Amino acid sequence: MDGHANGSNGSCSKPLTDYYIPDYILKPDSEHTIVDQAPCCPVVVFINSRSGGQLGSSLIKTYRELLNEAQVFDLSEETPDKVLHRLYGNFERLKSNGDTIAFQIQSSLRLIVAGGDGTASWLLGVVSDLKLSRPPPIATVPLGTGNNLPFSFGWGKKNPATDQEAVKSFLGQVKKAREMNIDSWHIIMRMRAPQEGPCDPIAPLDLPQSLHAFHRVAGSDSLNMEGYHTFRGGFWNYFSMGMDAQVSYEFHSERKRNPEKFKNQLTNQSTYAKLGLKQGWFSPSLTHPSSRNIAQLAKVQIMKRPGGQWEELEIPRSIRSIVCLNLPSFSGGLNPWGTPGTRKVQDRDLTAPFVDDGLIEVVGFRDAWHGLVLLAPNGHGTRLAQAHRIRFEFHKGAAEHTFMRIDGEPWKQPLPQDDDTVVVEISHLHQVTMLASEPCKSKSINDPSSPMCRAQDDYEHNSLEDEDEWEDGRKKFGAAETFKLRDEVDIARLS
Repeated sequence: MDGHANGSNGSCSKPLTDYYIPDYILKPDSEHTIVDQAPCCPVVVFINSRSGGQLGSSLIKTYRELLNEAQVFDLSEETPDKVLHRLYGNFERLKSNGDTIAFQIQSSLRLIVAGGDGTASWLLGVVSDLKLSRPPPIATVPLGTGNNLPFSFGWGKKNPATDQEAVKSFLGQVKKAREMNIDSWHIIMRMRAPQEGPCDPIAPLDLPQSLHAFHRVAGSDSLNMEGYHTFRGGFWNYFSMGMDAQVSYEFHSERKRNPEKFKNQLTNQSTYAKLGLKQGWFSPSLTHPSSRNIAQLAKVQIMKRPGGQWEELEIPRSIRSIVCLNLPSFSGGLNPWGTPGTRKVQDRDLTAPFVDDGLIEVVGFRDAWHGLVLLAPNGHGTRLAQAHRIRFEFHKGAAEHTFMRIDGEPWKQPLPQDDDTVVVEISHLHQVTMLASEPCKSKSINDPSSPMCRAQDDYEHNSLEDEDEWEDGRKKFGAAETFKLRDEVDIARLS
């Protein structure tokens, strides 16, 4: 395949043909060119140029030198939903005309996303909402501060080098990587519309049109209720609430105020630790309402199995932070759940944290000193439960606000000021496909080396039997118009 016939790459070196996608596949209005054979590992690359100090911009430059410029996208210029709508619409058009190259590229397409955990979750949400018959698997480049998603799947947690040899090496890993399904988690927040004052989540910065952050549902949405404000979102790594989310919120706010001070990963991590000390995360602070324990703030209920009954979860009064964890990586690579011993498995029905078992691990922390236990061999937080669904109900009087965080993106959440409640509910909804390299921290329940602590057949049989009044709303993650894909719309027309 002659890469130069299909697009300029801004470099005198020949593009990497194993990964190169020709222009006519990427641009519906471009001239059709003859291609001898499809690339064995076609990739579309999404890079957040604002991540990793100057690394994002450098990565874009290098990838565009090695590939077709048109298959490398700067997320600050074009959103992934628009890119993928256009691409898959063009795939369908070309296949209907008998283009076998388009069919082969679509079948073997892999996505690469470089950014923080929030950026990766953004792309995961977009791919989920497209509802493709065979969604492309996704590899993640660690370009943020925590990098929990890349670390969970063997891509490391340190920001990468950006030279051509480093990028070629990463592409080689992508080509050899294995596919791995992980659970997707849908989150709904509902509150009565106040007569005065705001109720929207208060973010420290302008979040992108992504699914890892809450968005208000449209008036026509089945989740909309008169007199209430409803938000929806999705996550793949974790949802957390309490003091850890407050520290994250202060970090993001400080970075927004002084972006010039946050130019590299080491400086960011140092600033994060200092904010933890300042906010009282190492010792209770009476000046911060969010320092109150979780039991004071919310009533927590869980549903352990699909189609089961809601039951109250007792939260110890010492717990000041709660984490609902999907992957075995939190706060820069720590595993809060660990691996329960045989007695815990028998007495409390707890298992190892599989990423595709339809269960989320619920862990509590008293303070940062408790969190330091994770650095020790076999260290873990307070294991509270494993659940298929979990619900938080916040009532009047506990505090004016609390802090929440989804996949690295925090916000300040106002709590009820009258005789009403704020409800947050998390439920399992389908799966997405990641690319895993070695060493991969995440474990599948289908892996022959993993202990089969639960009957997978039972889970598959029951996983769709717990539909309720939110049935229609839980079909998608996004609330923004850009993520709506009506059932009657032919994706081939989206371009």
